[in-house]
Amino acid sequence: QVQLVESGGGLVQAGGSLRLSCAASGRTFSSYAMGWFRQAPGTERDLVAALNWNGGRTYYADSVKGRFTISRDNAKNTVYLQMDSLKPEDTAVYYCAARRGSQIATIPTGYDYWGQGTQVTVSS
Repeated sequence: QVQLVESGGGLVQAGGSLRLSCAASGRTFSSYAMGWFRQAPGTERDLVAALNWNGGRTYYADSVKGRFTISRDNAKNTVYLQMDSLKPEDTAVYYCAARRGSQIATIPTGYDYWGQGTQVTVSS
């Protein structure tokens, strides 16, 4: 069992930055692929970024390429999402997710554990 706790969300002006963190419990964190999803009201939960077990492979949604960076520190059981040049359309609840197995999945059903979510609001 893995428990995920997100932090770092908040209110920021357009063009600003936020860094989300996701702390994971358990001793097998390094064996999991990790992802960040987001969901705005009335929309589906979509993958924003993901990385494999050692961070050697990453995936970014087209809408965030060049602005967001996903990374992990396996020694700290933590995955990060650095979000720069934020736009109002980035406003959503952001969820951290863990997938058993080392490789990336791009759909929510590919992930086994979820955090509770953290709100990100970007004002114009």
